[in-house]
Amino acid sequence: MFDPEVHAEIRTRIQRLRPDSLRRWGRMTTPQMIAHLSDQMRHTLGDAKCAARRGLLRHSLVRYLVIYLLPWPKGRIKGPPEAFVTQPTSWEADVKTLMDLVDRFVAHGPDGQWPEHALLGRMSGPDWGVFCNKHFNHHLSQFGV
Repeated sequence: MFDPEVHAEIRTRIQRLRPDSLRRWGRMTTPQMIAHLSDQMRHTLGDAKCAARRGLLRHSLVRYLVIYLLPWPKGRIKGPPEAFVTQPTSWEADVKTLMDLVDRFVAHGPDGQWPEHALLGRMSGPDWGVFCNKHFNHHLSQFGV
């Protein structure tokens, strides 16, 4: 996500979404997905605290596989509850909030200080960039953009 072209592509794809975009899998609506991505970005930026969980995902090899190699199963992964706290409000306001969070993330840069991920543990800036891009791509593809 730190690559300017990737950042621009993410922004363009978000702008192509509509509140009534049909999902290809899963249960979230488009407004719920926008709120979910905003919650994830708040965690990523350290604005919202998520309790650390123990588990295999915190092992460095497994974390590497999840971030860089393995595809995300459609509709099978459930993030931490803290990634689902915000309720949608107005479409325009929620999309603007998400775009602002994405821009803050990119401005923070890959060399900044990053919090631990609740499930994956300690991650570098580049790890966070790839993880966020993969997460956004997963959900934007879920809604056909």
